[in-house]
Amino acid sequence: MAGGAVTAGRSVTSRALGVLDAFDVRHPRLTLSEVATRSGTPLTTAHRLLAELVAWGALSRRPDGRYEVGRKLWDLGLLAPVQLELRQVAAPFLLDVHTATRDTVHLAVRDGLKALYVERVSGRESVPVVSQVGSRLPLHATGVGKVLLASAPDDVVDQVLRRLSRETRHTVADPRLLIRELAEVRRRGSARTSEEMSLGAASVAVPVTVERPAGPVVVAALGIVVPSGRRDVGRLAPVLQVAARGIGRALAGTAGFR
Repeated sequence: MAGGAVTAGRSVTSRALGVLDAFDVRHPRLTLSEVATRSGTPLTTAHRLLAELVAWGALSRRPDGRYEVGRKLWDLGLLAPVQLELRQVAAPFLLDVHTATRDTVHLAVRDGLKALYVERVSGRESVPVVSQVGSRLPLHATGVGKVLLASAPDDVVDQVLRRLSRETRHTVADPRLLIRELAEVRRRGSARTSEEMSLGAASVAVPVTVERPAGPVVVAALGIVVPSGRRDVGRLAPVLQVAARGIGRALAGTAGFR
């Protein structure tokens, strides 16, 4: 490599991306040493890359010395089609569901082996949740994730089944049980979880489908999070399904989902 700036097989770009990849929903703020460790980058190189990323606006440095994602990176993320079209179309429907229930409502798409949360509406009365816009949570431990996994290709399901994490003591981490649960999700058209991702929280989710010439395609999942002791959980799926059908019809008319 020119000037010996990088080791063989790893470019400056890949190192910079590795630094950015060190940040996630559980690690939104990191020290220099934490970034170096999580990205597998030498400390001096991490320091130089962090300075460049801060200067460009991809990251920002807090008064306590820790780093966090910067505004410019967030602005770029908003330009992604999944953000622009899906969020714009779905937002009014999420607001309708939240207004009717006062609970946290969110929309997610599958990003590899994770559920990527692209929109969320919540209020002061909503149960606290770990999901935020931009969060990536396990497919097998969330309501929206189970919906997305139930419609995913077989190779994706196989990969998930081989690496089931136990997020709480209630997480379904037995491959045989999860396979049966996914079959039930397909049959019923909705998914439920109870304290699988967060203690004290239950969720219900349904697929958002778009009609294509070859048949309906699941493009997202719409979910709601409620206190785990709530008795009317079974009544929430029909409310979500009405909203999901509205989102699906509206998306069918957009360029990115035809």
